[in-house]
Amino acid sequence: MKPTTKLADLILLLCFAAAVAAGPVILAPIGAGYPDLLDKFVIYGIFAVGFNILFGLTGYLSFGHAAFLGVGSYAAVWSFKLISMDLLPAVLASVVLSGLLALVIGFVSLRRSGIYFSILTLAFAQMCYNMAYSVLTPITNGETGLRVLRDDPRVLDAALGRTGFTPSLAGLEMTGWTGYYVSGAILVIAFAISIAIFRSPFGMTLRAIKSNQKRMGYTGYNTRPFLLTAFVISGMYAGLAGSLLAATDPLAGAERMQWTASGEVVLMTILGGAGTLLGPVLGTGLIKYFENIFSAYNAHQLDVTFSFLPDGVREWVVHGLGLFVGEGWALTLGLLFMGVVIFLPGGIMEGIMRLGRLKRTPIVKSLGDSPQRDVIGERAIDEMPPEDGSAPARKEAPKGETHAGEPQKPVKSSEMKAATS
Repeated sequence: MKPTTKLADLILLLCFAAAVAAGPVILAPIGAGYPDLLDKFVIYGIFAVGFNILFGLTGYLSFGHAAFLGVGSYAAVWSFKLISMDLLPAVLASVVLSGLLALVIGFVSLRRSGIYFSILTLAFAQMCYNMAYSVLTPITNGETGLRVLRDDPRVLDAALGRTGFTPSLAGLEMTGWTGYYVSGAILVIAFAISIAIFRSPFGMTLRAIKSNQKRMGYTGYNTRPFLLTAFVISGMYAGLAGSLLAATDPLAGAERMQWTASGEVVLMTILGGAGTLLGPVLGTGLIKYFENIFSAYNAHQLDVTFSFLPDGVREWVVHGLGLFVGEGWALTLGLLFMGVVIFLPGGIMEGIMRLGRLKRTPIVKSLGDSPQRDVIGERAIDEMPPEDGSAPARKEAPKGETHAGEPQKPVKSSEMKAATS
């Protein structure tokens, strides 16, 4: 990695950490500066960053990542019940179990690619979801959900004499602003690991696989171990997010494993910009904002907002906008998603880069227009046959030069007389 790239990545990481720290101040003007919503931004941001390692770098679209999110939540709650209310054992258990499940699912699913891979991951996720409601009920507690009780053993807390009943990390309870900043610190660490993966030779190999997997195979690369590693890392990120969800809300239910949760992280990544570093986090914030803020609007609030309009006009306006807020917030999100996909295929990050682009690189129509042109390259282009199969037109050399680009030698008078005779 070049020193300039390292410096740019360090600046990006520091700016990202500063934005997370100042999140309550930045988002307060739009009504999103309270800890419960910011917790969701951070936790699902971790989920999307991990998913982007698989989908953004390899192009393999998984519809089963909600299974790892749910397994992480269940593992964390069991850790709170049996070991301790400390967050560290819960995170370790969630990451390890989610990684093992991802290893099994990825080993089978990665035997196929494209839509077949997506269908396989979706099938595995639905199997896990249905098993949580049936044969795994003793572990998941079925529809009621798994929750922490005061009479749970918690052997480590009992040995150390701890009596706390709230998940915590090093004495910092995972509630309110403290919980947000603990989760935010974990997001910054997860983002830093994502940067390292993107810039590493492993990340470049994943990009090459996305570009042309067959050609990678022809060069001697066995691509499946690289894909499986990316799948496992992505699943571990999902397990980490699941453990933080359980820490902020110690009630794990199978709804976190539903296919809609898998589709949601796909929307987050595509909306923000798949394959970019910041895109998944921006997409997460936008979707969670729509879900929590726009869904809170109702007909009464709209009626108060447009009270200055005449009664007949106000009723039509409230009725029309009511389709896009409240219970219809998903319709607004769908229209926004369609607009981004149509006009900004690269997501929100593409729009930001377009706005921030101060100068454009001139379009090079041919090698001859490029400042890096050379005589051999120009000659090769000039001698290429046209597409219609006709003979190539010989370019007329400038005065005083030959076609080879060398100065024309003067002709002696004796040679000219011999040539005319």
